[in-house]
Parts: sequence; C-alpha cells; structure tokens
Amino acid sequence: MRHAARVERMLDKLCTGIEALMAFGLGMMVLLVFGNVVLRYGFNSGITLTEEVSRWLFIWGTFLGAVVALREHGHLGVDMVVSKLPPAGKKICLVASHFLMLFIVGLLFKGGLDQTRLNWNVTAPTSGMSMAVIHIPAIVFSVLAAIILLFDLWKICTGQLSDDELVMVHESEEALQLKQVLADAHHPTRSAS
Repeated sequence: MRHAARVERMLDKLCTGIEALMAFGLGMMVLLVFGNVVLRYGFNSGITLTEEVSRWLFIWGTFLGAVVALREHGHLGVDMVVSKLPPAGKKICLVASHFLMLFIVGLLFKGGLDQTRLNWNVTAPTSGMSMAVIHIPAIVFSVLAAIILLFDLWKICTGQLSDDELVMVHESEEALQLKQVLADAHHPTRSAS
C-alpha cells in the first residue's frame, strides 16, 4: 500500500509539472502568434519562425494534455452499459479496456518511433530543425500513458478501487456533476465534508 501511495504522489507531481509546462507553452504560443500579428499588420513584416514554433507547441500541448486527462480519467467515454453491470462485470470491462488501451499505446509508440527515425534528417523549412520534433510527443505520450495505464491496471487487479471507481470514463461532465449533486442531496453529511 505504501508503494502505491508513493507512485500516486509521483504521478500527481508529474502531472502538475506537465500542466505547468503546458501553461508555459500556451503562453509562448499566445506571445508568438500575437507578436507576429502585430508585426504583420502594424509594421508590414513578421517572423516566420513563430508559426513553426507555435505549431510545434500546439502538438506538444495536445499530447501532454492527453497524459493529464488520462491520469485524471477525464477522457469521455460511454458508460451506459458498464455502469449497469455488477462489480465483477465492471472489473472485467475495465481490465479489458486497459489491455486494449495498452495495445493502442504500443502501436502509437511504434508509429511515433518509426516516424521519428524517418524524419530525423528532414529539416523544417523555416528553422532548419529536425522534423522529428513533431513526432517525439507521440513517443513521450505513449510511454507516460503506458505507465499510468499499468498502474491503474495494478490497482484494479489488487482490489484497490471501490465499486464507484470501476467506471473510469463518463459520457459527459454534466451527467457526472448531476450525479454528484443528487448523491449530495441524498447524503447531506457528504456535501458538508
């Protein structure tokens, strides 16, 4: 149990660091794009490098955001059938979905690695940097996602999840919030804590 708590803290710190990195990247994108718009319309010039760099930051931000969403179980899914199953059925579906996601993450890792190798010596038109920089985020995502999925799978198989946690994705955030409000209305002591 102590190791699980340590891994939980490490993953939480990793996601906090990723969120800070994403905020920095988003700030850089805003500065680069806004600065380029001002230069283009105000001074009839521009910095062509800003378009390339902001595109790369967007790609990196998308993949890193997907890691944080995976950790927080924030991806949307269909829980209509799974939520009606008994705990054993929920557990079977959750284990099967984790194995499927691990398979897909493995495919993404292989594809990202292949594309990185192919594009290592291809240079970007403006900066001259390697075009591998746009394929490396797939590798980073797949490694981090595999770690998160394996840890979740370990928690599932060792029985560390409650029955409510066996449904990790929800159809919509609004439905989840409504469910929480209704649960708090039925248990007023729960909402006070």
